[in-house]
Amino acid sequence: MSVQKRRLAWAAAGIFAVGAVSGWSAPQLLQVAQANDPVTGVASSAAAPAPIGPMTAPNYRAIVAQNQAAVVGVSIEGRMNVSSPQTPDLGQLFGFDPRGDQGSHHAPNRMPMHGQGSGFIVSPDGLVLTNAHVVKDADQVTVKLSDHREFKAKVLGVDEASDLAVLKIDAHGLTPVRLGNSDLLGVGDYVLAIGAPFGLEQTATAGIVSAKGRSLPGDGAVPFIQTDAAVNPGNSGGPLFDASGAVVGINSQIYSNSGGYQGVAFAIPINLAMDVETQIVKTGKAEHGRLGVEVQTLDQSLADSFHLKSPAGALVAKVMPDSAGAHAGLKPGDVILKFNGDSIDSAGQLSARVNATAPGGHATLEIWRDGKSVTLTATIGSAREQTADSRGVPDASDASHLGLTVRPLTADERQEAGVQSGLVVEEAQGRAAQAGIQQGDVVLAVDGTPVHSAAELRELVHQHDKQIALLIQRGDSRIFVPVALG
Repeated sequence: MSVQKRRLAWAAAGIFAVGAVSGWSAPQLLQVAQANDPVTGVASSAAAPAPIGPMTAPNYRAIVAQNQAAVVGVSIEGRMNVSSPQTPDLGQLFGFDPRGDQGSHHAPNRMPMHGQGSGFIVSPDGLVLTNAHVVKDADQVTVKLSDHREFKAKVLGVDEASDLAVLKIDAHGLTPVRLGNSDLLGVGDYVLAIGAPFGLEQTATAGIVSAKGRSLPGDGAVPFIQTDAAVNPGNSGGPLFDASGAVVGINSQIYSNSGGYQGVAFAIPINLAMDVETQIVKTGKAEHGRLGVEVQTLDQSLADSFHLKSPAGALVAKVMPDSAGAHAGLKPGDVILKFNGDSIDSAGQLSARVNATAPGGHATLEIWRDGKSVTLTATIGSAREQTADSRGVPDASDASHLGLTVRPLTADERQEAGVQSGLVVEEAQGRAAQAGIQQGDVVLAVDGTPVHSAAELRELVHQHDKQIALLIQRGDSRIFVPVALG
């Protein structure tokens, strides 16, 4: 899941991260048409199912009392970019200001912003877990304990792929939560969430596990736990407890038409979270595996087309050149049925398994090809490789910084765009974003010189010290965009 940026836009039905924010960008509205089908249980034909007796509800009061001191509030301060009003012209209607610094385009104003979320203590010496979208790009992070003490927090690391962040406060003798095992959760199990929805601290809400292993748009790295516990903006980063009072998840997103709770919430499994936490504490970052394939979930029609008995598995639609999947021998049309012996029921499930595998690790893939089962072995790559070779610009300390993350067009993309070469923009920041370049644009040339690779773009940028003109294609239209370098 190359990671997608999140923005809090309470508009149409969608999935939202749930950090309450005032005047700043936080979670992205991820449009979804409909939640997946609910999990069903099928009785065995060999014997009648045993009768189900009454289930005793957990002691929620005791769970709150035991864990209240470990749940914290997380507030952030910083500044956000607010663009000045501009008079539309032909270039701006297309999305650019072709006049550059000579026209009506102005550098964005920097306005104060504030945000709020939740978190919880995982060690007596002040380690705190929360969501990445709560603290990302914050200038200052403050952690407030249940006894109202406040501490300035250091952000040890942020992993956007899993939406997790690890904070450190200068405190000792704290009471941490007790960690559970999210793999043991079952649909129907009781759960309890504690956090600060809408800034209302130490709020407890209860429900059940509605589903497991949910894959959401843009979040392929996380097999979410779906619950019906009431979760709202401000709950982001707060703990989800099981019936024994152990943390089994971190509340992260909701499905909503209005931006508020509507019965569907999603939590990051604690087993995944603690693996990320261990990596961040040790190295300051988390590594995720990458197979280098694009996959889709099969429906019955696709299963019939590939002569499968049931629509289970991940259908390979594309294999990236020089990727782990390519080296393993995967081809478009293969159906991945098992990953390291574990059955794969959907594309999202495969993505979560691959992301949880350490780069360099070996994986056995059972695939369906040409009507028969085939076994392949893959050496998993790093998710960082996806953009490491495509970053065609120096870092922000360099005077020629553009703020672009690019990659070469694939053969299919070149054919669709009707070009011989070019670099697709995966992320635009800094000077490039100010000039009007957006994600999805295709960089065709620099001052009329065609570019075929990120290295060529880098070299052409280094040959200039003031300004370059990038030929950009967006849809069927092309325009030269001036970008100031210094």
